[in-house]
Amino acid sequence: MRTLFTTLVITVLFSCQNTAQENKEQLAVINASPIEVPLENGKAKAYFASGCFWCVEAVFESVKGVEESISGYAGGHTQNPTYESNSYGRVKDHAEAVEIIYDPNVVSFATLVDVYFASQNPTQVNGQGPDRGFQYRSIIFYQNETQKKIIEEKKAALAKELNATIAAEVYPFQKFWRGEDYHQNYERLHPNQSYIRNVSIPRLLKFQAKMPEVLKKRH
Repeated sequence: MRTLFTTLVITVLFSCQNTAQENKEQLAVINASPIEVPLENGKAKAYFASGCFWCVEAVFESVKGVEESISGYAGGHTQNPTYESNSYGRVKDHAEAVEIIYDPNVVSFATLVDVYFASQNPTQVNGQGPDRGFQYRSIIFYQNETQKKIIEEKKAALAKELNATIAAEVYPFQKFWRGEDYHQNYERLHPNQSYIRNVSIPRLLKFQAKMPEVLKKRH
């Protein structure tokens, strides 16, 4: 019995130490100075997390001025995260996120933030729809103080409009880790997959009905 008790104590202490270390490392991410990504061929980049990245990728790719949306991971502290290591919220670390490559002469960062809020349930904590867990939390990443001000003003205005707390966290951008190839363009490539039919496409259509003025023209 004493041996079992000792083992349990050691396990709990080890677990607590790990959690404390994770919290310390995560706080360092949240409190870091933002990194600004330079324009490349006139295109800018923005970063968002809002539940399953399959859904978010499809939403932003429907917006005019957005050249590409890439699924991946951001907002955490571990190096080289993978879908397997980040799944199930076992470690409070990265969120599923998207990198948006866009033309700032066509669509502004402020409009992308509007798209972000219009395409989700802004009051749901740690998830969107059926996707729940720390890895599905909502985060908007800023690269400079101008972007941070835009985010905070829009978040405050939405909170006032809804008379509710907005779940999205505001993080300084540090690094985006591109996701595995099989996650890219998942909704477009797998339109008949059950999750896509029942969750992703309805979420996309709901957003498109809210903001038809920002959508790309259909050919």
